[in-house]
Amino acid sequence: MIDAHHHIWRQADLPWLQGPEQPRIFGNYKSIMRDYPITEYMQDIARTGIEKSVYVQANWPPEKFADEAAWVQSVAEGHGWPHAIVGYADFTVDDVGDQLRQLSAYSLMRGVRQQFHWHEKPLYRFATRPDLPADPLVQRNVASLADYDWSFDLQVFAPQMEDAARLARACPQVTFILQHAGMLEDQSAEGWALWRDGMKRLADCPNVTAKLSAFGTFIHRNDPDFIARIVSETVAIFGADRCMYGSNFPIEKIWTSYGELFDAFRAATVHLPQNQQDAIFRETASRVYRL
Repeated sequence: MIDAHHHIWRQADLPWLQGPEQPRIFGNYKSIMRDYPITEYMQDIARTGIEKSVYVQANWPPEKFADEAAWVQSVAEGHGWPHAIVGYADFTVDDVGDQLRQLSAYSLMRGVRQQFHWHEKPLYRFATRPDLPADPLVQRNVASLADYDWSFDLQVFAPQMEDAARLARACPQVTFILQHAGMLEDQSAEGWALWRDGMKRLADCPNVTAKLSAFGTFIHRNDPDFIARIVSETVAIFGADRCMYGSNFPIEKIWTSYGELFDAFRAATVHLPQNQQDAIFRETASRVYRL
């Protein structure tokens, strides 16, 4: 089993974990305003069968992007975990090349994430504007990931998926991993329809895969029925061989344990043929992140 999306951190490195608590997309986070070391993560995954993991950037100050990769690499060298790094770079600069060259010093680097999600609600907003995936400069910079055989972890909301598909088509040599299965936050009939349409647009791009993770982000709980529905629809759209499981720990630790979360994902896939379960929980992540 592979956990394709988790974080470890030192509170001192993350401004959003310091000082007074600020509103966050995932609600009250006082319980994780502290160090979350790899040793605690490994305790959390005990008895789940997780054998490898992928660290995804945790929003260090942007200018410390290389320091983040260096620290995670040092943790892996000391503990054997994690097994791959998705770092950070700013694809809105004139030339991202220098940042990528700095990151290439770390052997566990497998991909980069810059969060492009933008929402009308300021609390849900991260990017400076909604159309970054359609920006020719961003597209040119993202395309340069192919020089390193690195993927791009793509984080957008449903209304941005049309532009995100344009980005994927503009970078055919880059593999895109859609974060959190498209971050469904509007569960009205209209919201599901918009999400489903956007997911189909992205699935039409053969270089896009979907990450099944972080489904508690907007509901602030572990809901096995909700997880099962998202998993079922995403697998139907992308196919199991283009889907991978990720925990988003320790964020989801705010409202659940790792074991309970993992059980919900296993229950959501138990009806699938074994080869499809293997794809979701091992093969897709192993292929995409070269584990």
